Amino acid sequence: MTGANSFSVSGYGPERAGWTRVFARDSVARRLDWPILLSALALSGIGSLLVFSATRNRTEINQGDPYYFLLRHLMNTGIGLALMIGTLWLGHRALRNAVPILYGLSVFGILAVLTPLGSTVNGAHSWIVLGGGFSLQPSEFVKITIILGMAMLLAARVDAGDKKYPDHRTVLQSLGLAAVPILIVLLMPDLGSVMVMVIIILGVLLASGASNRWVFGLIAAGAIGAIAVWQLHILDAYQINRFAAFANPDLDPAGVGYNTNQARIAIGSGGLTGAGLFHGSQTTGQFVPEQQTDFVFTVAGEELGFLGAGLIILLLGVILWRACRIARDSTELYGTIVAAGIVAWFAFQAFENVGMTLGIMPVTGLPLPFVSYGGSSMFAVWVAVGLLQSIKVQRPMSA
Repeated sequence: MTGANSFSVSGYGPERAGWTRVFARDSVARRLDWPILLSALALSGIGSLLVFSATRNRTEINQGDPYYFLLRHLMNTGIGLALMIGTLWLGHRALRNAVPILYGLSVFGILAVLTPLGSTVNGAHSWIVLGGGFSLQPSEFVKITIILGMAMLLAARVDAGDKKYPDHRTVLQSLGLAAVPILIVLLMPDLGSVMVMVIIILGVLLASGASNRWVFGLIAAGAIGAIAVWQLHILDAYQINRFAAFANPDLDPAGVGYNTNQARIAIGSGGLTGAGLFHGSQTTGQFVPEQQTDFVFTVAGEELGFLGAGLIILLLGVILWRACRIARDSTELYGTIVAAGIVAWFAFQAFENVGMTLGIMPVTGLPLPFVSYGGSSMFAVWVAVGLLQSIKVQRPMSA
């Protein structure tokens, strides 16, 4: 290989350059991580059916068109695929050089939410409404820039051969880089996104080989920060109520505990094989709020049963397993850190989303990767898939 984005294959002379180009294109496809790609496509496809089931009878939100959310979910998936291809074409190494620009844009985006441009959706002031029924949640893209930015700093001297592990100064710089957007997102307040970002930082530090003292220190700082957030009344009333309902599931079942109670009823009624797609009484009766977004897993539990819901978890598990292998096999620390950060992001967000529907985690409004309706989330996770594929494809042929 002759460059970061070179996929040429040795052994062909100039007279066979045409065949070399054809083979080079084939080699990219051959070296893609197909289990990740196919699993992500399957999850998005299942998500399309679940979103359609949850919204086809919701005339108050689908503008009288039963296919309104289905078509938009498919469109979001298509845009996500295009972003994945673009990310793969650019390459994670090229994006490494663009981190300052991407970081500046992401910080600008979340700052814009705090201005009159920002809008409140379902109690969370973390959106920018673009018009025409479209909106943007900048905090979704901050997850990517935190991963890329920290990876750039932590891996710079290690990949250059100057050090074996990131030193304390480098770790402190990377934490400072991540702290700025996290503090801004906390002011929204978008606690769910902050939780994901903190887990991403932990995953990145563990993968970087930094001293474990930083990891333990960050956990302690997170606990102290959580207490401070509670004592300073930074959280909104609806967020406090969500934690109260999690601590006491029987608290106000017709009020703050309504969502989680109905979610457990829907999942529990599905049994082994479910009531059948489009035949769930809880879903058809619209008993579970926000079923196309935060609580989409309840549709799977009720209509596809334990087997269908288990399939979703299995597909997510395949993505995490393959991403871990990509992180392990990367020949540079930068690639390892990026892949590990994505693993931490996907794993925690999926666990939190499924856990809140089962009552084992508090409700935080985090979408289920690839499955929940939402453009910003869909775009971000497919960009992450593009990063994983780039790390896999651009590994030297000998590796």
